[in-house]
Amino acid sequence: MILAPVPRHRTLADETIAHLRAQITSGTWPVGSRIPTEPELVERLGVARNTVREAVRALANTGLVEIRQGSGTYVVATSELACVMQRRFAGTDHAQLNELRAVLESAAAAMAARRRTAADLRTLDAALARRDEAWRSGPLAAFADTDATFHLAVVAAAHNDVLTAIYADLREVIRGAIAAELDAVGARPHVDHARLVEAIRDRDGERAAAEAQAHASSWEPGRSTGAQDRPGGPA
Repeated sequence: MILAPVPRHRTLADETIAHLRAQITSGTWPVGSRIPTEPELVERLGVARNTVREAVRALANTGLVEIRQGSGTYVVATSELACVMQRRFAGTDHAQLNELRAVLESAAAAMAARRRTAADLRTLDAALARRDEAWRSGPLAAFADTDATFHLAVVAAAHNDVLTAIYADLREVIRGAIAAELDAVGARPHVDHARLVEAIRDRDGERAAAEAQAHASSWEPGRSTGAQDRPGGPA
């Protein structure tokens, strides 16, 4: 005789964890941001301080947030799988990571050219503008973040939920590799991504795939595709 599982009633702590996790996975609290303080969460959620503390510790245990004494609690990943990806591929060979990027991003760009919507184009234009502005005036870390965000927007425009989820979980690994290379050289040759957006806008899948392939390859040592030195950066 098979017994039915006993229903598990969600506790207030469970509900608080779910609420906080939703803020992270939805992007309301993006990676790198500091979440509201414990007193702020108590006031917002209307729960006891111990409940908030338990929920934050649970999220820290899964790797979604990091508690930094004296500074606050910061978002470090958007999902539990992203945490696993970061641990699994920390210190991986960048050339192999770039090969993976070339495969995923070129395929996604070709699909995006076929499936993109007007809303996708607005998102891509905005992401490209932020990326270019970060290259011109922002710190190198900001450029790495906006570059990774732009490529995620391209993948999302392919409208393949599985591909988007996998790439999103790899985003921090990719962003970290870009940031590490930027730190190593102290400057970043600028690769124009406007042609990729235009290829997607023109629904030219072959050209979009070629542009995405070239962008990933430009990160290989000794490679520079359509690059310009960053103003004010070291030679």
